[in-house]
Amino acid sequence: MSVGYQQLLDAAIGHLEELKAQGVKFVSLSPETLAALGPSPAQPAAVEPAVPGRPSSPPPQTKPASQSPVVQPQSNMAASPVSPLASTQHPDPALSASSAAAPAGRETKEAAMAELRARAMVCRKCPHLAASRKNVVFGVGDVDSPLMFVGEAPGADEDEQGEPFVGKAGQLLTRIIQTMGFTRDTVYIANILKCRPDTPGQTVGNRKPAPEEMQTCMPYLLAQLDIIEPKVIVALGATAVEGLLGKTGGITKLRGHWHEFRGVPVMPTYHPAYLLRNEALSEKRKVWEDMLQVLEKLGRPISEKQRNYFLKA
Repeated sequence: MSVGYQQLLDAAIGHLEELKAQGVKFVSLSPETLAALGPSPAQPAAVEPAVPGRPSSPPPQTKPASQSPVVQPQSNMAASPVSPLASTQHPDPALSASSAAAPAGRETKEAAMAELRARAMVCRKCPHLAASRKNVVFGVGDVDSPLMFVGEAPGADEDEQGEPFVGKAGQLLTRIIQTMGFTRDTVYIANILKCRPDTPGQTVGNRKPAPEEMQTCMPYLLAQLDIIEPKVIVALGATAVEGLLGKTGGITKLRGHWHEFRGVPVMPTYHPAYLLRNEALSEKRKVWEDMLQVLEKLGRPISEKQRNYFLKA
């Protein structure tokens, strides 16, 4: 039995035991999940049960063992870039959503997100982060928004308030969102890592989340994406891009170009904190050009005034 398969099995059993302790007696499984349980341990398939709150799919038809087809990856997943984190992580059986699930209405999405939030609030999968955090910083905004902003991890201000992007960088992000014609209430904002990275021995400052920390927390973000079903994702900064896309070529080269994550268009751009350190008009214009591409992808109207922001007089 491969190490990867054993880790996946242990993670699944551990979570199912947690659910049992909470009084949960049944777990919805999609046909894809049932089919994925068929391969041998040497070739495990991805396990992606349904998001809480969504209707489960009908049971699969039984076929003779001699005619069992080889399980193939889902087409929308195969077509999109897969990050090293995504390829090695072990999806939480209760978090990952089935891509076969029908689009949910707002009430269903809100209920599923509330249940997911409740689970994240008591998560202790990273004991060092659970011990040092003040709050779990889950996410905020419209669960039915076409636009989602994804950062890397909470900072001190976010840890204090329990909401993503509320410090100086967050205030700048809010202004960018408003200039695009949205508000914080009409987009969705989240981080890959839901807890502030601990800083032993430091009284100030933040640190970059470790790949293992992002990998452990990634199922929560994947479930958020499956619930929201955004049309566009904006990845804020190099670490968020690395976590989502597995690309480490540098944000300068990656920004301004479209990428994909799980079939959703992704626009990488500079983190707002970078613009606080480098206030050059040219850098602000680069971020704004990225946002103009986002507006065009969403089919939003763009005024002449918006097109001319941050251009030299």
